[in-house]
Amino acid sequence: MKRTLRIFCLALTACLSACESSDGIFSRLPAYFVMENVLQAPVLYTSVQSMGEFCTIRATGNKYEFASPTQKTPSYVNATQLSSMSGFYMGLSGFIVGLPHIPEMGHDQSRVVCYDLACSNCYHTYNVTKRMTLQEGGYTHCTSCNRTYNLNDMGLITKGEAGKPLIRYRASYAGHTLVINNR
Repeated sequence: MKRTLRIFCLALTACLSACESSDGIFSRLPAYFVMENVLQAPVLYTSVQSMGEFCTIRATGNKYEFASPTQKTPSYVNATQLSSMSGFYMGLSGFIVGLPHIPEMGHDQSRVVCYDLACSNCYHTYNVTKRMTLQEGGYTHCTSCNRTYNLNDMGLITKGEAGKPLIRYRASYAGHTLVINNR
């Protein structure tokens, strides 16, 4: 009886610690963005459909800009077209959205991921938002701290001084609808 109870407690501890670690990859910063028809923005559509493709999402005046280093022309969507949803929170500096080459551990398919466009290390160290530059091949670079992050590998640093991975938000994509929701 004691052995069965001990095994049960160990299994329960393992389950609880697994839940904690999977939730620890997402930021608690407010982020909320919904685009019901991703086909309106060809750059975004390519990023959520093609493995290894990423794009940035930024609010620019009364428009949302979707830009990618692999596509010469950005896509724009008028903010009033998306105004049926209330209260957009664009994270610290906007978003980087895409479909990684490699599925994350525990998944057999790649799923759309979303990172903040601000450098996580500059933000945590100096409390400033330094917008990064999206590069081809699934990388983003901060010119301020000279770190390069791998978007295909959970936003981990690939070049530069050691530090934190990119700030990550919860994202889902289904039926041509992209939802970024960290609330």
